[in-house]
Amino acid sequence: MYPYSPARSKITAEHQQRRACVYVRQSSVFQVLHHRESTERQYHLRERALELGWAPAAITILDEDQGQSATSAQHRQGFQRLVAEVAAGEVGLVLMLEASRLARSGADWHRLIEICGLAQTLIADEQALYDPREPNDRLLLGVKGTLSEAELMRLTHALV
Repeated sequence: MYPYSPARSKITAEHQQRRACVYVRQSSVFQVLHHRESTERQYHLRERALELGWAPAAITILDEDQGQSATSAQHRQGFQRLVAEVAAGEVGLVLMLEASRLARSGADWHRLIEICGLAQTLIADEQALYDPREPNDRLLLGVKGTLSEAELMRLTHALV
């Protein structure tokens, strides 16, 4: 259960009139099959959306990118769908386990933050709720994306 937080005051009726989208992704088929706890934690973010006030029928799970790397959005139909629906003003909240689930590419991550800000869409993970229109939240989201990208670079160099 997620306790009440002052961050919850960022949620408006306008946000809740739109859908909440939970983005679920594992990098490889091996992870999907053998790291079930991470997948289950991601699906459990639906409960976070409920506790933040979204109706069950207003929560969408986007999990078609299972087994896809987040190094690029080019082949991730779920991510592309998410970006399009946010841009169309259909999404009030995007939930993900961590920034690396959405993107390990700084360009993809920052594009999503920008679109969320323009569409007045909130972003949430397990720990916090962010409004990309607020400077401090935008800074934190940027740092999370940079850390995710740096982690990918570290993993890539470790394999070489």
